[in-house]
Amino acid sequence: MGRNQSIFGEKPVHWVGSSKSDLLGFPAEVVSKMGYALSVAQLGGKHPAAKPWKGEGPGVFEVVEAFDGDAYRAIYTVRFEGAVYVLHTFQKMSPSGVRTAKRDIDLVGERLKSARRHYEINQKTLDMSKAGQHGG
Repeated sequence: MGRNQSIFGEKPVHWVGSSKSDLLGFPAEVVSKMGYALSVAQLGGKHPAAKPWKGEGPGVFEVVEAFDGDAYRAIYTVRFEGAVYVLHTFQKMSPSGVRTAKRDIDLVGERLKSARRHYEINQKTLDMSKAGQHGG
């Protein structure tokens, strides 16, 4: 069993910044669909609606849901072993436009750095606690 996984192989979800409260502000149907896609990621899979997020390299995905003429997005990463980090959830302001706002792109980059720091700190803590358990 991998580190940080439950007995069912489920990876913990870490919400970066306001991503969870932002998601909970979406329509219930969108929250349900995105929640399901994230649960697939927790179990090590990739939901069919999850597509690679361009610009941050491998292991970063987006789920896009259309609802009532609006587009909603959740950006997450599975780049760090044993965890899913939800980086950003937002309503795309111009559903007909192709481009994502620069502020949203920049925020994903900043939150990915925060997720890396969180993972590295927690990984060191885990490694140190494991080392202490193996003492003679």
